[in-house]
Amino acid sequence: MNAKKADKIATGVLYTIAGIIIAILASLILYILVRGVPHISIDFLTKPSKSFQAGGGIGIQLFNSFYLLIITMLISIPISLGAGIYLSEYARKNWFTNVVRTSIEVLSSLPSVVVGLFGFLVFVIQAGLGFSIISGALALTFFNLPLLTRNVEESLKTVHFTQREAGLALGLSRWETVTRVVIPEALPGILTGVILGAGRIFGEAAALIYTAGQSAPALDFSNWNPLSITSPLNIFRQAETLAVHIWKVNSEGNMPDGAQVSAGASAVLIIAVLLFNFLARFIGKRLHKKITSA
Repeated sequence: MNAKKADKIATGVLYTIAGIIIAILASLILYILVRGVPHISIDFLTKPSKSFQAGGGIGIQLFNSFYLLIITMLISIPISLGAGIYLSEYARKNWFTNVVRTSIEVLSSLPSVVVGLFGFLVFVIQAGLGFSIISGALALTFFNLPLLTRNVEESLKTVHFTQREAGLALGLSRWETVTRVVIPEALPGILTGVILGAGRIFGEAAALIYTAGQSAPALDFSNWNPLSITSPLNIFRQAETLAVHIWKVNSEGNMPDGAQVSAGASAVLIIAVLLFNFLARFIGKRLHKKITSA
C-alpha cells in the first residue's frame, strides 16, 4: 500500500468518526428540542412552578439561574483576570508557579459533585451561609475559576511579544503595556472564554444541589430590597436553578405533568447554552475583525 492510499484511508476513517460523533450530538439536541419546544410558552417561562398541580412554569428557576450566574461571574472574573495576568506577564518559572499551574489543572478536572460537597462543608456549614445563592456562587467560583484563569493566560500569551516591546519602547510601564496594549489585543479570546464559562455555569446542577438548595421560595418582584426575605435580590435565600429543577422533577416530582415540565425546561436550558456558545463565537469574531482592522 502506497503512502497516498494510506493517507486517504486514514483521512476517511477520521472523517467517519467525526461524522458519527456529530450525528450523535445533533440527534440528542434535536430529540430534546423536539420534545420540549412545544411546551414552551410565555406562561411557562414566567409562571412559578407547582408541586402537586398541573400547569406550573419555570419563572423563578429561570430567574435564579441568571441571577446566580451574574453573582458568580462578578466574583470569578476579577480573580481569574488578575491570576491570568500574573501567570502570563509577571510569574517567573520556579517551583511556586509550577505548583500554581498544577493546582489549576487539578481543580479544572474535578467533578462538579466534589466541588458541591466542598461548598456544602465550607460555605453552607462552616461559614454558616446555609443553602443560599451566595453559597452556590462561591462554590461555582471554585468550579469555574481554573478554566477562566487558564483562558485568560492563554489569550494573553497569543499576543506577540513585539507588541509588548513596542509599548515599552514608547515609554509605557510594564503595567501600562499590559492594560493598554496586551489586554485589548487579547480581549476577543478572553470574552469568548468568559461567555463559554457562563454557559457552563448556567447548566450546572450537581454543585448547586448541595449549596444553593433544592427549593424555589415565592418571590415578590415588586420588592427589590436585597435584605428582604422575599426579594429576588436577596443573596442569602435558597435558589433552585433550572438545571436543579429538571433533576428534581425527574427524580422526585409529584406534578401530574412532570414529563412535560421536564421536557420544556430541558429545551429552555439547551437553547440558553446554545445561545451562550453562538454569542461567544459572534462576539469573538466581531472583536477580532475590529482589532485587526484598526
